[in-house]
Amino acid sequence: MPTYISMLRGINVSAQKKIIMKELKTLHEDAGFQNVQTYIQSGNVVFKSSKKSTSTLATQIETFIKKHYGFDVAVIVLTPQEMQDTITNNPFQKQKDFDEGKMYVCFLNNQPNVALVEKIKAVQYEADCFVIDHKVIYLFVPGGYGNTKLNNNFFESKLKVTATTRNWNTVNRLLEMAGGR
Repeated sequence: MPTYISMLRGINVSAQKKIIMKELKTLHEDAGFQNVQTYIQSGNVVFKSSKKSTSTLATQIETFIKKHYGFDVAVIVLTPQEMQDTITNNPFQKQKDFDEGKMYVCFLNNQPNVALVEKIKAVQYEADCFVIDHKVIYLFVPGGYGNTKLNNNFFESKLKVTATTRNWNTVNRLLEMAGGR
C-alpha cells in the first residue's frame, strides 16, 4: 500500500482553525488510512492508502475536516518521491552560504500559470530569494519566515493557487517518516 504525506494549510495559527493532532490522526484512520503518524502541530500527516490519486486524497481529507470541524482547510498531498524530488532539487543547498535555518518550501496545489510566475520573478524582495519549480517554491529568507513578504498569502494572491509552507527541517523529517532517505 503506497505511503502519502498530507500537509494542512493554516491550522493552529493564532488560535484559529484549531485541530489537535491526536484528533487529526483519528480522522485519517476513520477515513480508512493506515499507519497514520502526525508530526508537530501544523498539520503534517504521513499515512498509507490504497487510493492512488493525491488530489482525490486531498479532497477526501478536506471533506472529512469540513464535516468534523465545520471549517474549510486546504490540504496538499504528496508522495514520498515528490518530497524526495523537492529535497534533491533545492537550488539553494548548493550555495556556499546555505543555512538550513533560513530555508523554507512552499508547496502548491497546482502548477501556476507561466505568465503569473514571470510577473512576480521580475520584482526584488530585499534579501529574500525564491525559485519556482513546477508546484514547489523554494524560499531562502535570511530575516526569517515571520518577517518576509514572501508568505502563503503572497504566493496565493499572485499565482492564483493554494499554498502551504514548511521549514527545511520539517520537509526532511516528513520524508524520513514516509520511509525515504
